[in-house]
Amino acid sequence: MSNQIHPRRRRLFGTAAMALATTQLAEIGGAAAQSGKTGAADVPAIGPGTHTSFAAMRQIEAGVLNVGYAEAGPADGRAVILLHGWPYDIHSFVDVAPLLATAGYRVIVPYLRGYGSTSFLSDRTFRNGQQGVVAVDIVALMDALKIQQAILAGFDWGARTAAIIAALWPERCKALVAVSGYLIGSPAINKTPLPPKAEYAWWYQYYFATERGEQGYDKYRHDFARLIWQLASPRWGFDDATFDRSAAAFDNPDHVAIVIHNYRWRLGLAKGDPQYDTLESRLAAGPVIGVPTITMEGDANGAPHAAAASYRDKFSGKYGHRVIQGGIGHNLPQEAPQAFAQAVVDVDGL
Repeated sequence: MSNQIHPRRRRLFGTAAMALATTQLAEIGGAAAQSGKTGAADVPAIGPGTHTSFAAMRQIEAGVLNVGYAEAGPADGRAVILLHGWPYDIHSFVDVAPLLATAGYRVIVPYLRGYGSTSFLSDRTFRNGQQGVVAVDIVALMDALKIQQAILAGFDWGARTAAIIAALWPERCKALVAVSGYLIGSPAINKTPLPPKAEYAWWYQYYFATERGEQGYDKYRHDFARLIWQLASPRWGFDDATFDRSAAAFDNPDHVAIVIHNYRWRLGLAKGDPQYDTLESRLAAGPVIGVPTITMEGDANGAPHAAAASYRDKFSGKYGHRVIQGGIGHNLPQEAPQAFAQAVVDVDGL
């Protein structure tokens, strides 16, 4: 799951009622992002779980990785890159991708480092999970695919990665869709203690800080992921087949190392790669994002998440915020694929 960071971290843990109330504030100045107000076409209705696989899976060398990715839609369509989080995989977008492909977009859905068929080109490469390096991976993928600019959309790790690219390389990001808003952070900020109830929500992060946690996650990675799914999306009635399709991605030989490093790095318990120190310093300053953006939240997100008003000033361009109703949890693209795809289409029109 995402670890949402803000210079005033205690503001991130408002009640659900506050999140709903501040939605109206977030929409001020961004009302044009709402469905039907951009002139964009409506995305057809689709039920979650309509699709179970992608039509085309591919591999390409990009940066330090051989990246596995799904592709859909016309090769000359406007590019959309969909980015998953932890503990999820590309199947979070299995219903979103065909909707966008039908609308004329070229859709790319990559496995992040440590997931699925994505692998390192060298055994000597540091198995690094810090936030900046995942964004560098996606820029390298864009270069390999000869995509100069794309709409970036994601949740959890994917939303953070998309936001980093939008902030640091805005020329590569036409527009942004980010579930749970602004997720860029730094280990220094994360060292600040939170109230007990807020700390409790990050129990897995502290578990991963221990040797026992690393061994436990390695041994029980599927059981662990299933528990997180249940806690983060308490009203999502996913079945075993749905979970198993994603859980296979966690059998990647680098998965545990990447996940453990990611969460330890966030707490300042593991060092990052020095070559990214300058990049991380820029991110630690909390850069403002100027590209057109729609942020989203499910009305039943069981993962810690910020009230929309707390990150509104991090977006200086055209902006809208949407709360998706109907018991929608943390894995918003898979639980509400039509709403997510509609946000991508709409942000393209801002």
